[in-house]
Amino acid sequence: MTLNDTLPNQTVVVHRHLATGMIRQRLMDLGIMPQAVVTMIRSAPLGDPIEIKIDNTHVSLRRSEAAGIEVTTTAHSEACC
Repeated sequence: MTLNDTLPNQTVVVHRHLATGMIRQRLMDLGIMPQAVVTMIRSAPLGDPIEIKIDNTHVSLRRSEAAGIEVTTTAHSEACC
């Protein structure tokens, strides 16, 4: 499962990055690294970008960047209705 596949209000844990180079470094600088807990907040009206929350920081990502981040679901994640 990738970060791109998550639903609003769903909490996941980053497993690994498939991105390389400058994009990978930028994601790591933003705190999106293995074992980080990420909550999907919402998607823009046309679907791109998405807003995620890492700790107390809100970050917007392109769906293409989110598709390169493998995640696993947490036991207490909830999907919005």
